[in-house]
Amino acid sequence: MFDAVARNIYFLLGGFMVTLQLTACALAGGIVLGALVGLGRIAKSKWIYYPVTIYVNFLRNIPLILVIFWFYFVMPIIVGRPLDPFLSAVISFIIFEATYFGEIFRAGYQSISKDLTSASYSTGMTYSQTARYILVPIAFRRMLPSLITQSIVTFQDTSLAFVIGLQEFVRRTSIVDNLEVRSIQLFGFVAIMFFIFCFIGSKISLYFEEKGRRTGIL
Repeated sequence: MFDAVARNIYFLLGGFMVTLQLTACALAGGIVLGALVGLGRIAKSKWIYYPVTIYVNFLRNIPLILVIFWFYFVMPIIVGRPLDPFLSAVISFIIFEATYFGEIFRAGYQSISKDLTSASYSTGMTYSQTARYILVPIAFRRMLPSLITQSIVTFQDTSLAFVIGLQEFVRRTSIVDNLEVRSIQLFGFVAIMFFIFCFIGSKISLYFEEKGRRTGIL
């Protein structure tokens, strides 16, 4: 039934590895930038709050595929040289997903008692120290289920990188399908692979959610 998959398994799995690499880079950069965006969203300084808020609201209201497309085709005009599709996709995903991770972190920061932050200030800690040692660690633990859920969404969205010619999993499957003309089994294989990884991710998210409730973190 999956003879076309078997004949091209190494080529297809190579694309899946590209998908995993893109996901890992997007999550690493998106979560770090998202933590900073979340801090900007609760900042008292209007010079920080308003630019960050505009950035978040703008990107959250346009499709990710347009961000990828614009960045890949517009940035070479600005910098004066073409960009590698993988690097372009990574940067696009980071700046886009950071807006969603940022809102998750913002909710986490705001769930922390003001008495706790006030106590940190009373000990002489600065805002950056309070953010580093109190806000970010506690918010991260509380928001871990939501962060994992958004990570699953990011993993699914990596297939949009096909628009700039990146040979990730779906793109390579499409290339094989043009030769084999076995769309059902080939894209059925894609669906199975995505389902397995997303299902595992959802179970991990549920585990941390239940653990958070038992320990009182959530």
